[in-house]
Order: sequence, then structure tokens, then C-alpha cells
Amino acid sequence: EVDAAYIQLSSKRPKGAVEIKEGVVVHVANKDEIVGIEILNASERFPIKNLHRLQFVSY
Repeated sequence: EVDAAYIQLSSKRPKGAVEIKEGVVVHVANKDEIVGIEILNASERFPIKNLHRLQFVSY
């Protein structure tokens, strides 16, 4: 059983991954293209009762 959340930002396949903070991994297709973000221990970081409060902002 895995306690992780994955935010897919592109349909491209990741070629590598970089842990930017403990438990937060950025998946990349090339040097500067982020294709996904993996968050480990997701239920601790984002309790189900608070998910409706998450906001995503596009820059």
C-alpha cells in the first residue's frame, strides 16, 4: 500500500526525478520540463477533510 498523491502536468513520460523537499518529488521529461509532482505521505499532509480547501494557481 502506498500513501502518495501524484499531480500529472503533462502526458509525456518522465525521464528522471528530483526530490526537492523531503517527501516531494518532481518528475521531469528533460532538464527543464516538469511532467508531474509526487507527494509522499499524502494523507498526513492533506487530510481528506481538508481537500476541498486546496487551490491550484496557474502562472
